[in-house]
Amino acid sequence: MSRRYLLAAGAGAMVSACGGSTATTSAPAVPVSAQGTNQEIIRKWYAAWEQPDWGPLDALMADDFTFSSAAGDDHIDKSTYKAQCWESQKGRIERFDLELVSVTGDEALVKGSCRTKKGKTFRNVEYFRFKDHKIEAIECYFGDATSGYPSATDKKG
Repeated sequence: MSRRYLLAAGAGAMVSACGGSTATTSAPAVPVSAQGTNQEIIRKWYAAWEQPDWGPLDALMADDFTFSSAAGDDHIDKSTYKAQCWESQKGRIERFDLELVSVTGDEALVKGSCRTKKGKTFRNVEYFRFKDHKIEAIECYFGDATSGYPSATDKKG
């Protein structure tokens, strides 16, 4: 069984565990307008990573934003995220291809792949939590432990 298959199966299990569906957008637990707003925020988030400007990302984040990942990031705050994640990765991303965006109320799961400007790709699953139409938290689950972010793909053979 391939790691890609397990990642896809794991994402589906996570969506089901959160009460969602693996469809593009799950059945509304809140009014459709709020759900569309959270999905729009997600799409703006990934589009903003394709630009070398912190402002659009910052505007989407709650003041008490936290980020967690297997790379040693344990609920880091917005300023630490900017210093550790944004500054080292900005300008490396060509595009994101979102394969799954499943929103249920103020939570979402996103599965996708990223293509770097050096032609490398990596895949991740990210859990989003929203508060007052802002991203309150993101938990990143790397699809490949050796290349789950743009600069790591430079080390990949």
